[in-house]
Amino acid sequence: MSSASQNYHLSDDLLGPVLAILDAHQDPYLMQGLVSAGCVTKLDIEGKRLQLGLCYPYPCQSQYRDTVMAITNKLALLDAIDEVECEIDFQPAVISAGAVEPLPNVKQVIAVASGKGGVGKSTTSVNLALALAAEGAKVGILDADIYGPSIPLMLGVPNFNPVSPDGKMMTAAEAHGIAAQSIGFIVSGDEAAVWRGPMAAGALAQLLNETLWPELDYLVIDMPPGTGDIQLTLSQKVPVSGAVVVTTPQDIALADAKKGISMFQKVNIPVLGIVENMSFHICSDCGHKEHLFGEDGGLKMAARYNVPLLGQLPLQLNIREDVDKGTPTVVADGESQVALLYKEIARKVGAQLALSQTQSVVSISISDDE
Repeated sequence: MSSASQNYHLSDDLLGPVLAILDAHQDPYLMQGLVSAGCVTKLDIEGKRLQLGLCYPYPCQSQYRDTVMAITNKLALLDAIDEVECEIDFQPAVISAGAVEPLPNVKQVIAVASGKGGVGKSTTSVNLALALAAEGAKVGILDADIYGPSIPLMLGVPNFNPVSPDGKMMTAAEAHGIAAQSIGFIVSGDEAAVWRGPMAAGALAQLLNETLWPELDYLVIDMPPGTGDIQLTLSQKVPVSGAVVVTTPQDIALADAKKGISMFQKVNIPVLGIVENMSFHICSDCGHKEHLFGEDGGLKMAARYNVPLLGQLPLQLNIREDVDKGTPTVVADGESQVALLYKEIARKVGAQLALSQTQSVVSISISDDE
């Protein structure tokens, strides 16, 4: 799966046992052993010190320590090995999007969409982008919500003004270690709100193609809510590698989320999974867990359409307060339970993108009467 080259320099009698141990270690996101997944890039030995190189196709920096400890303990049981020196890298592949031209400097594009507004799509987009960065990736985010751009406020850069060094391309903002672009940096929300569909789609294409994006592993696109002409046009003209659908557990949101899955299926974009937002609420006084909008709607929907449930996020006051302050939860409190949930979702999204390179996209059929 990994595009990294293999560099093995072990004797045959040692190579076999080492590879067997490494392949017995199942990656929890790729669901394969490290050798089968193509993650083992280097094997060498000096005396009794094994030099091991690993390269992951998805960002998982927070998991490195546990992985190294687990495989080191097993490898050290071999008589020929006393020490293990491990180097770990991350290298995502460049995923093509059919006939759509790839973006310069951007390896993979992730669309975050919802069938309706009000489900926390933009908050999810921002925290997903920051979580991917926290796991070791180079990340950008494009605010494609033309009629209600909120990313500038959420990232704490509402007053950023792009400049054009050459009169053709414009700079992106930098916030919390990621690059960002939004129509909100250029025009007021009131002005954009009166644009017709073709004008809005054209503006989005300009933002995407005329921004000086730095070298990015992932560009997260916060799509406009809904599944109308603008969304369909963007899906067809933007080189999207995969899509994440955000919903809440109640029936009306799930019904709209089905439309989002159907839209991406029609334009042959892999659905990487579903994020169920506002899944539950924990009472701050007594700790009681309540499912205010229904229970496990996203889980049942994921099972029904054979796509992963990437995570279930709580309805929690500080998530809203953090983005209002311009410091989303992943950066405001990176070790909090909610931030760890976002990082788990980020690892799953990256792994699903890697898997989509080697697996055919599941055909999802949604009938009109469902």
